[in-house]
Amino acid sequence: MDEVKVVVAHSERATLRIGDVFLKVDADQARIDVEVEAMSLAPVPTPKVLWRKPHVLAIAALPGTTLGRLGEPSTRSPTAWAAAGTAIRKLHDAPLPPRPGRAGRSIVPLTAELDAECEVLVTNGLLPADVVTRNRQVAEAALRPWTAAFTHGDLQIAHVFLDGDEVTGIIDWSEAGQGDALYDLATFTLGHEEHLDDVVAGYCTDIDLDVIHAWWSLRSLLAVRWLIEHGFDPFAPGCEVDVLRSRM
Repeated sequence: MDEVKVVVAHSERATLRIGDVFLKVDADQARIDVEVEAMSLAPVPTPKVLWRKPHVLAIAALPGTTLGRLGEPSTRSPTAWAAAGTAIRKLHDAPLPPRPGRAGRSIVPLTAELDAECEVLVTNGLLPADVVTRNRQVAEAALRPWTAAFTHGDLQIAHVFLDGDEVTGIIDWSEAGQGDALYDLATFTLGHEEHLDDVVAGYCTDIDLDVIHAWWSLRSLLAVRWLIEHGFDPFAPGCEVDVLRSRM
């Protein structure tokens, strides 16, 4: 008998695996609707939707394995990382989806959110003031005008599957929409800076590395408190706090 495996679970959403079926339970039905729509529009392999009902989405498992996870070394080849870069470029070049995504937040409210979060991190003693100040300076480069692309919005390496060096699918599209392409690339390489050149080689266009570094800092600053409050550990080796410290 297949066992029920909890892939991820917190107060907002949970993902369970039973055999070759994933069940995604989300408190926000709109995220499920966005995910299904984005997968239907994306020009890259995505999981097959088996069925959906209010607050639950069932999808088929993808062949292959992921590139790795944040905080763990990746054993995949440079060719595999480059193949992922090629798939990401194909997504970014696709016709725009109908609505903004997580990577498409406008500069003014994003700046206000970042500044408020930095203040909380220091006031509550979650991070040293010098680490927050330095990364806030680095993050400034991400707060600039950008040309909208079809973005995934949560393109962690654990969301990209490959069989050998071939991309077999990308999962978790609930944050997809119009946004900054470099946000996706930064999310994908967060904590794996050593593979950035491979990804850029597959992406096949010039990348502003200062903006990638800025998104690493910005995303990590915004994530630390949320992760702690939802039962995750941003202080684990190779994770968000180490990313912030690496900018010092």
